[in-house]
Amino acid sequence: MKVNVRVRGEWLLIPCKAKSSTELTVRWLGKEAFNRYKTMRGYNGSIEDVKEVRKARGGSLLYPGDDIIDVLDDNDFIHLILRDDGEISSSSGSVDTSQQGPQLSLSEVVYLDGESLTADELTKLGTGRYKIEVTAKAWMKVAKAREMVDKILKEQKVVYGISTGFGNFAKVVISPDKLKQLQENLIRSHSAGVGEPLSQEHTRKLLALRVNILSKGYSGISPGTLQKVVAAFNASCLPWIPSKGTVGASGDLAPLSHLALGLMGEGKMWSPKSGWGDAQVILKSYGLEPLKLLPKEGLALINGTQLITALGAEAVERAGNIAKQADVIAALTIEVLKGTTTAFESAIHNIRPHRGQREVAWRLRSLLHSETHPSEISQSHRFCGKVQDAYTLRCCPQVHGIVHDTIDFVKGIITTEMNSATDNPIVFTEQQEILSAGNFHGEYPAKVLDYLAIGIHELANMSERRIERLINQDLSGLPAFLVKDGGLNSGFMIAHCTAASLVSENKVLTHPASVDSLPTSAGQEDHVSMGGFAARKSLQVIEHVEQVLAIELLAACQGIEFLRPLKTTAPLEAVHALVRSIVPALETDRVMSVDIDAATKLLQEEKIWETVKPYMDDYEAHQLKEVRVASPTATTLNTSTRTKRKRPRTSSNNGTLKQT
Repeated sequence: MKVNVRVRGEWLLIPCKAKSSTELTVRWLGKEAFNRYKTMRGYNGSIEDVKEVRKARGGSLLYPGDDIIDVLDDNDFIHLILRDDGEISSSSGSVDTSQQGPQLSLSEVVYLDGESLTADELTKLGTGRYKIEVTAKAWMKVAKAREMVDKILKEQKVVYGISTGFGNFAKVVISPDKLKQLQENLIRSHSAGVGEPLSQEHTRKLLALRVNILSKGYSGISPGTLQKVVAAFNASCLPWIPSKGTVGASGDLAPLSHLALGLMGEGKMWSPKSGWGDAQVILKSYGLEPLKLLPKEGLALINGTQLITALGAEAVERAGNIAKQADVIAALTIEVLKGTTTAFESAIHNIRPHRGQREVAWRLRSLLHSETHPSEISQSHRFCGKVQDAYTLRCCPQVHGIVHDTIDFVKGIITTEMNSATDNPIVFTEQQEILSAGNFHGEYPAKVLDYLAIGIHELANMSERRIERLINQDLSGLPAFLVKDGGLNSGFMIAHCTAASLVSENKVLTHPASVDSLPTSAGQEDHVSMGGFAARKSLQVIEHVEQVLAIELLAACQGIEFLRPLKTTAPLEAVHALVRSIVPALETDRVMSVDIDAATKLLQEEKIWETVKPYMDDYEAHQLKEVRVASPTATTLNTSTRTKRKRPRTSSNNGTLKQT
C-alpha cells in the first residue's frame, strides 16, 4: 500500500510497510512523512510541529490512532499540516491550495450537444466551476455512429484510420487483432509536443471543446469512452499538454494526443487534490478508469482544431472586452486633452455608415459632454482657438470602429468552428457512409486569429500615442510627465516607455503565422495552417493591449488631477473614482508596475465597462436630442438652426447601435 502525502507544497509517496499491521496508523504515517520531508528539504523543526493529518479530498480530519487500512485507500492523498501552516477550514474541506489551484464547487452544468456552445460558455468552463453533460439527443447520435463503425469492423471493410495506418501509411492495412494497438500507438507516437504545459484553464477549455465536437455524432467514438472523458472533465483531472507542436492541419495532433494520453492513464496529470502527478494514480484516486481505446477512437480523439479554437475563443472574448473599454479610456483622454466632440456627431458617421464606426461615435457622445452628462472641463474650453484635434482623438470612431467590426467577424468564425465536425474520416449515419475529407484543416481559425491580432493591436497603437500627448507638456498643457516637481520626480516617463515597448513587440507578433506552411508527413500533408501559433500569439497581443490601455487609463486619471476643481461628466468621474479606489493620485514617484498591474486587472475584470454602462443607458433613455457644443472646428452659415438635432439612432443594451 502506498499513500501520497503533501507537506508544504511537496508531494511524498510513502510506502506503508511496517513490522506488523498494528504499526500502520495515521500517527505512524504522519511521522514517516515528516521525517522524510525533514531529510529531503533540510527542515529544522521537530515532530511536535505536526498539527494534524487531513484527507486531501473533503478535508476530513484523521484520528492519529486509526489504522491506515481502515481510513485510507491505496494511492490515497492526504495533507500533513504543520503548526505554522495557517488555519485550516474543516467545514469547507479546504487546505493549502496555493500550489494546487482553486477548490472546485461544481454546482452548475453546461449541456453540450455539438451545435450550440458559445465562446462565453467555453470561458466559464475554463474556470473549473462548471460540470458538463452531453444531451440525450447527442448521446443517441454518438451511439448510432459507433454502431456503424462496429458494423464496418464486423464486415472487415478497409477504411482509413479504422483498419489502415495514418498519414503516409494510409495504404497499409492493419490486421484485425492489432486494431486496438493501432489506436494506442497513434496516441503515443503523436504525443510529441514541447514547451510549457497549457494552464489548467486552457486544458479545461480544450477538453470541453473536444467533448462538444464528439457529441455531434460524426466521430465514431463509443458512448462509454465519451462518458469517461466527461467524467475526467467533471473531476478536473487534466492531462499534461505541452503548448507547442501543432501545425494546425490534420488537426491539432500533438496537443490532442497528449490530452488522450493522460486519459489513458499515461504521462502526467493535474487534479485539485493532488497537483501534478502520475496520470494513472490520479485517475484511480478519483475512481476513474483509464481509456481503453476501441478501433477508430484514438483518431476520433485527436483529429480536430480544438486547441486553436479553444485559445481563439478566449482571445475573441478578451478582445471584445478590452475594445469596449478602450472607447471609454479614449473618451477620458479626449476630455483631459480638451478635445472637441464635434468629430463624433452622427451626421458625420451616417455618411460613412460602418457599424463599428457609428457604434464608437455613439459611445463617445454618451460619455462626453451632453445635457444628460454635462462636463465643466468641456465648458471651460468651448471658445478656445484650437481648429481640430490630432488623429488619435478625432479618428477614434474610424480606427476603434474597425477593431469592433473585426472582433464581430472573428467571433462568428470561431463560434462556427466550436460547433463543427472536424474529424477525418467522418461517419455519416444518415447515408451509411464514412468519408475522408479535410475538415481538420485549421485555416479558418488560423486566418481569423491572425486578423484579430492585427485588428486589436491598433487599439494599443492609438493608446500609446495618446499617452505621449498626455505626458508631453507641449501637447497637453499639463505638467511634464504628469507629475509635480519634475526633475525630482519622473512621473509617467518610463510608464510610457513600457507602453512603447509593448506596442513594438506587437508589431512583430502581428505578423501572420498562417501565411507560412511547411509540408509534413512525407508530403501527404503538404499544406498546413500554423494555427496553433496564431492562437497563442493572439493572446499575447491582447495582453499587451490590455497593459498599454491600463497605462493610458492611469495617465488620463492623473491628468484629471491637474484640471481640478473642474469636474468631467458623471460616467468619467465614476471611472476616475473607481481607479482612485485602488490607485492613489501620483504625488511623488513610486513603483509604477504595481499601479499598472492593478489597472490591468480592472480592465480584465471589465470593471471600467461595468462602471460606465448604467450612465450610457441613462444617456440613451434621456438624451432625446443630440447636442452640438459651439466649436471653432465647425464652419456654419446659420448656427442657430443647427444647435440641436434629433438623435437618429440609439444604443442597444450592450452599448451597440440599433436602428430607430
